[in-house]
Parts: sequence; C-alpha cells; structure tokens
Amino acid sequence: MKHFVSLLLLTLLANTTFSQGKNDFLLSIGGKQISTEEFLTVYRKNNNNLSDESEKKSPKQYLDLFINYKLKVAEAEALKMDTSQAFISELAGYRKELAEPYLTDVTYDEKLVKETYQRLTKEINASHILILADSKASPEDTLKAYEKIVSIRNEVVNGLNFSEAALKYSEDPSVEANRGMLNYFTAFQMIAPFEDAAYSLKTGEISMPVRTSYGYHLIKIEDIRDARGELKVAHIMKTFPQNMSEAEKRRLKIQTDSLYTLLKNGADFAELARANSDDKPSAQSGGELPWFHSGRMIPEFANPAFELKNNGDLSPVVESPYGYHIIKRLDHHPVKPFDEMKKEIENKIRKDPQRSLHSKEAFIAKLKKEYQFTIDQANLSQIFNKLEGPKTSDEINNGNFGEPVLPLFTAAGKTFTHAGFFEFLKNKIGSGQPLKKAEASNLFNGWVENELMAYEDSKLEEKYPEFRQLMQEYHDGILLFNLSDEKIWAYAAKDSAGLENFYAKNKGKYLWGERFKGLVITCKDQDTRDEVDKCFGAGMNYKEVAGEVNRNGERATFEEGAWEKNANPVIDYYVWDGKKPDGLDELLVFVRGDKTGAEPKNLNEARGLYLSDYQNFLEKEWIKELRKKYTVKVNQKVLKSLDDV
Repeated sequence: MKHFVSLLLLTLLANTTFSQGKNDFLLSIGGKQISTEEFLTVYRKNNNNLSDESEKKSPKQYLDLFINYKLKVAEAEALKMDTSQAFISELAGYRKELAEPYLTDVTYDEKLVKETYQRLTKEINASHILILADSKASPEDTLKAYEKIVSIRNEVVNGLNFSEAALKYSEDPSVEANRGMLNYFTAFQMIAPFEDAAYSLKTGEISMPVRTSYGYHLIKIEDIRDARGELKVAHIMKTFPQNMSEAEKRRLKIQTDSLYTLLKNGADFAELARANSDDKPSAQSGGELPWFHSGRMIPEFANPAFELKNNGDLSPVVESPYGYHIIKRLDHHPVKPFDEMKKEIENKIRKDPQRSLHSKEAFIAKLKKEYQFTIDQANLSQIFNKLEGPKTSDEINNGNFGEPVLPLFTAAGKTFTHAGFFEFLKNKIGSGQPLKKAEASNLFNGWVENELMAYEDSKLEEKYPEFRQLMQEYHDGILLFNLSDEKIWAYAAKDSAGLENFYAKNKGKYLWGERFKGLVITCKDQDTRDEVDKCFGAGMNYKEVAGEVNRNGERATFEEGAWEKNANPVIDYYVWDGKKPDGLDELLVFVRGDKTGAEPKNLNEARGLYLSDYQNFLEKEWIKELRKKYTVKVNQKVLKSLDDV
C-alpha cells in the first residue's frame, strides 16, 4: 500500500476540461453510476505517466482496465471492507495529509515562482554542521545553541577542516556516516530556510548560522552544477546480508556478474528482475523504480544511473552500501521549460507554507468573510463576566455558567454556542488547572479558528473537484490493495497445492538452456589433486571422495550444480571455451560432469515466475466471476466522444 500511495503522491493531477458535463455518466457497474469526469482523470493520469509511448491506449482500449478496477472496488464495498476500522483510520490519515495545503492561505507571485524555477535548474552539493535547538526550545537553550554554532564557525574560518568540524561537533545523527556531506539537492528537497541559505552562497563559501526547525546550521557549498533532471530506471539487486563475510560477498558478485552476462546476451531484464532481484517491491514490476532526481538516491547508485546515455542502456555491476545492482535506463526527463513547470511549482509552493508569504491570520480572515462570520458581543461579554476570577476545568464542567444556552458566533448559517466553547476550554486547560479571564479571550479566538477550520475541512470535497477525485482514488486504491492481497497475492503465496497444480498444467513454459551438470573442484595442492583423481578412478562418488580427502581437514572443495553458459566463468572456460578467469590454476581447479540439452525448470527453480503467472491466472478467473456477478453498462455515445490523451 505504501508503494501505491507514494506513486499517487508523486503524480500531479492534470488540469483537464471535458466535453461532457460533470453529471454525464460513462458507465454503471451493479447499478452504481461512474462519471465521465472520474474515468477521464484516471485515464489521463495513467496514460501521461508511461515510460514507453507505445503503451498508450485510447479511451476505448483503456475502458476494460478501468472496468476491471471498478469491479474489484465494487466487490470490496459489497464485502463491507470500507466499513472496517482499519480502513477508516488509514483513509482518514491520508485525508488529513492531503487536506493540509487546502487549509492554508498561500500567496505567491511571479517573482517567487521564477526564482524557484531557477533553483530547479541547478543542483547543489553541500555539507552542514547542525546544533540541535527545536522550535519549542527555551530562550536560554536557543541562545546557548546559537553561541555554540558561532564558536564552531570561528574555528572553521580560522582553519579547521569543515568535515573534521562536522565529525567533532555536529549533532546530526548521520554525521558519523557522512561527515556532514548531504549529497546533491535542488529546490523542494530541503526545508525552505536551509534551501534559501544554500542557494545564496557560492562554491566554497560557508554560511552564517541558519535557523531551521531542527536548530542552527552551518552550510558549506562543495559544488554547484546544472540539474540533471529526473531519471526512470529499473534495477536488479543482490542484497548484502548483515555481518556478511568476504566469501559471501564474492558469491553475490559472481551471481550478479552472471545475471549481467545473461542480459548482455539478450535476456529479458524484467523477467530476470522478477526471478532474481532481492528488492522484492520493485521486482514485482520488472525492477522498475519511481522517477528520481540524482540527490534522491545515494551517489553510488545515482551517479552510474545518470551516466547511462540512452534508454535501454545497462550499467556494469554497481556496488552500493546495500548490495550489488545492475541498472537499466528506461527514460529521462530534463528540466522542463518554465512555462511547462509553472503550474507544478505553484502547487508545490502552495503545499509548503514555509516557502510562501503564509499567514494563518489571513486565512482565518478569508474564511470569516466567506462564511459571513458575526459575533454576539453581548453574550460573549456575559460569558467572560461569569469567568471572572480563576476558574478550573472542573468548575467549568460542574458550574452553571451561561444557562440557558447562549449563542456566541455564527458562520456559514450555523450557530455556535457557549457549550461548545466550554468544551473547548475544558480540553485546553486540563483538569484542575486555573483559567484567568484574560486567557479566555485568547482561547475564544482559538476556538473560533478551530471551528472555522473544521468546517472548511468538511467542505473540501465539495469546493475542490481535484481533492474529491484524489480522495476517491485513495479510497478505491486502499480497497483494491486489501482485496487483491486477500484474493490473489497472499492467497497464491499460501496455496501451495494450487500452485503445484498450475505448474503441472504449464510445465515446460520456462526452460533451461544447454547446461553443464557436475562439479567444480578446487584442490589445496598437487598432492590433493592426485589423491582426488585416484579416488574418482577407483569409482567413488564425489561425496565419498570428499570424505576421504578431507578426513583430516579441508583440502578440497566440491561445488555441485548445473550451469548455463555465462553463469560461471570457470565452467565457461572448461566447457564452452570461454576466456580464462584471472588467477585460475588449471592444475588445482577443474570440473567433472556432462553437458545436457534444454529441459524444463522445476517449480523451485522458477517459483517466482510461476507464482506471478499463477497470480495472473487467479486474477483473470476472478474478473470473469465479477463480470458475471455485476451488470456493466457503457454509454457508447459518451465513450465515442472522448478524445485520446
């Protein structure tokens, strides 16, 4: 689900106009009508985010996929999955996050947007030193942090190496690993005050102390370069286990090298990723990763990825702190012209109040005007008079203040009374805590703000069609994931009998090529080699030979297996006349066995591939059942009028 949601958050809804009105319906499923607007939003979003232009579909071609999607949602609703507390809580969490940019008064002008665009055309590599002091720190602690960062800056200016100073003083938890180095970043990738300071400096310069919500920073600019845009890649990864030995690392390198050789010889990248990559979330989609800027990935991965010049190019095997990777470039977007990015920049500014001339007071004033806010001053004065003298929340709770009910303000045609204000007071001041009359006025303003914000929040779906549509996508997406996991993914993984039956019916789909089956034998010295040859000559099997030769300690290793061409450099050399591996001692390392022709992979050897096929089979059968269960009606007249993306 998290992967699904992250992809939604990375996709900006296009501003679209439709030839149909909002009340025109394209289709109905089980009697529930689905608007043309909803279909077009999903259709255009999916067709505008493809790495391969040839995969784009017309509305008619896409409709079948959309119907399948909506059939699953209808089934999830029929099963009441949308009424579970887990679903309600998850959707509410996403809604809270999505609503935030709609509940602020963000103002921006052409100058700010253009300045932000200029930043997007550059990438900055910076180091920093952090002294912690959060926004709630006392004045004394804040001053102490400031004086400390000033003292550190003086040391650096007087000759102390910046990275050494970072290691010595910085309170950033990651400093031990990165010595203060932050890697390349561009606009919107750092909190606004940090970004503002960084983009005001030149290469080699060190900032004055910069205040952020984390504390005080010193920033040093290491490099500034032209932005490299966004990259779309797929990768195959062999993950380093914890406490990895050198032998284990060599084994993983050989495995990754073998996969790279297969790819260079024409193997399908997506198929190899699904079957071999240890990065399971991306492996399911053929190794594909979301679009990223260079600073969003560790340099060990980002640098070789951005060095690939053409779509389809492969990197050699790349080592990162997390494992070995083979990277395939799928697509690249350079920084777009200003006119194409203007709307996107404005949306991002809107979602980041720190980056704008944000004012909560201005937003509340705007709501008051929109909802015709009025105060009943006489009733409010009466309430304040009854709060004369310190009052505790218990007194407010048990007292007889303001009876009968007194209206205090109106907004949007609703009346808000003293009862709601008292409830707010009780929650704010806590049980037994004193409330002074002077404080009540500030708390009243806080209550008004809360009520206005809550009302505005409740109207977002009605006021903003793009917000309503996005919430519908989250609603459907969560249901789709939960039901698909139950019906397909988790079910298939557990259904060993069903998978074995599916394999039996489809055995032979995935074949081994010509292979060498046998042993790779490595001897310690020539005497060991002579003894091994003697034992085999006497008709002993390799386990008996190993037991005999290694009875007083390991003198020879026997690696049994089956290898295709290009899977093992030693096998390639002896069996397929390949290049001799560096350091190979032919007297001490040799092979025994025979070549075999093509043969089917057994279930364990191709489990990932057959499991994926089994899941696809289950899904197709499930869709057939859903199409029988729910009546689908399409408005063909509306469908024919829709334009392609």
